[in-house]
Amino acid sequence: MIKLQHYSVLLYGIFSGMDLFLLLICFFVIAFTYASVGFGGGSSYLAVLALFSLPYAEIRLTALLCNIIVVSGGVIIYVKNKQTDWKKILPITLVSVPLAFLGAKIKISQETFFLILGCTLIIAALLLWLKTSDKKPEVSNVRNNILTNGFLGGIIGFISGLVGIGGGIFLSPVLNLMHWDTAKKIAATASFFILVNSISGIFGQLSNLSHTIDFYRIGSLCVAVLVGGQLGARLSLNWNALIIKRMTALLVLIAGVNVLIKYW
Repeated sequence: MIKLQHYSVLLYGIFSGMDLFLLLICFFVIAFTYASVGFGGGSSYLAVLALFSLPYAEIRLTALLCNIIVVSGGVIIYVKNKQTDWKKILPITLVSVPLAFLGAKIKISQETFFLILGCTLIIAALLLWLKTSDKKPEVSNVRNNILTNGFLGGIIGFISGLVGIGGGIFLSPVLNLMHWDTAKKIAATASFFILVNSISGIFGQLSNLSHTIDFYRIGSLCVAVLVGGQLGARLSLNWNALIIKRMTALLVLIAGVNVLIKYW
């Protein structure tokens, strides 16, 4: 009897290790791909974690932490290169941050969370696919509308906090469709938006954290996205951004459909 228990524990450890290894590979690839086009990857982290049937409180926390790691380097680079237009960025983020915190504070059931997640991923995929060209004018002629920017940031921020993403995968396609600014400045805005909303979302989740969260697994995944994100950010200039975004849209769409099928 003791030997059977010993073997069962050993087998459980092997399968758990295989799951973690697969997660590490997935997270590395996602971070590498998303960082190459200026995103954090929160939507795909959520989708992958959901498919592994992990606790949803851990899923949201992991996705936001990985977001912060991936986009932080990009934000620093954009600021150094003076691609951040603070007059346009601040109205979006000042409204989005408190609403992301509020969305993260709201307690929802696991079933409701996954239904919202699945729908969110599908909508994000459609928005991402709509962008047909990366050719932007060097100077934007779009007038800076503070109310529009704040309203847009608030809606996306609340959804981001509720689901556990940074929101860049929504913001960037919308801004591109609006011809809001040049491609580089939109990417800089999306990166900063993801960073501050991810931080806000984590603070909003602190009161709802579970004692069963596996911090070793979270730490391992954070290391994977750190390596993948740094490589992706440095190789981004050699990639066709439109192709990467189309591939990302397909990945997010498939993940969203799978989540809905699994938890509907």
